[in-house]
Amino acid sequence: MLEANNRQIAALSLSLLDLTDLGETTTAEAIDSLCDKAITPFGPTAAICIWPRFVAQARARLGAHHAVRIATVVNFPSGDLPVDAVVAETVQAVADGADEIDLVIPYRALMAGDEQAVVDMVTAVRAAAPHPVTLKTILETGELKDKALIRKASDLAIAHGADFIKTSTGKVAINATLTAADIMLNAIREHGGKVGFKPAGGVRTVADAQLYLKLAATILGQDWPMPSTFRFGASGLLTDILATLEGRESAAPQAQY
Repeated sequence: MLEANNRQIAALSLSLLDLTDLGETTTAEAIDSLCDKAITPFGPTAAICIWPRFVAQARARLGAHHAVRIATVVNFPSGDLPVDAVVAETVQAVADGADEIDLVIPYRALMAGDEQAVVDMVTAVRAAAPHPVTLKTILETGELKDKALIRKASDLAIAHGADFIKTSTGKVAINATLTAADIMLNAIREHGGKVGFKPAGGVRTVADAQLYLKLAATILGQDWPMPSTFRFGASGLLTDILATLEGRESAAPQAQY
């Protein structure tokens, strides 16, 4: 991992990619295209990540047992919906064929000092999406800002059933950063290294991806990043991955501390 070349990093990143379309004007045609793009000449992406209303369509397009998993978002992007509404969203998404639920925690409540709101939301959604459904919790670290608060959000999510902790919705000014990643990966390590990590928003190049992969390998071990423990939430990253695997010029890194 730490000594891997660009093609190796690109191939690994492809296997870890949640190819994402959460645009406000997404169409059914765009979802079909996303499903098709997720199956590349170099292998499939780990998942697609889409709005709940498109899950059934994507399931029909990809089939019941395809290698590409279907992730969808709940309590997204605000994090402010009532627990019962989010549970209803989750139940419907799972019924429609979602393999993975990306839940925005009530991060504004946490910022106001209400840790119980996070506990209640994560616990309820975990119950509504039992294993083998994967539960990823979105902390919205760019809004939390404070390092201690990011660590608190990580600890609460892990303790109450999250399979992954994810940086961001991609809908705010500051999304994934290496600083937030460092805090979250250390929390995962201190909880035994069994929970996954997903940087989302702003990871656009193979060079960006390599920065996060190296950080994860340094904290949790060279063999730790795999689809069951590490994902990238991105829409544009696939373009640079394919350019690298095809031997075309890759872009410069953009990820920042």
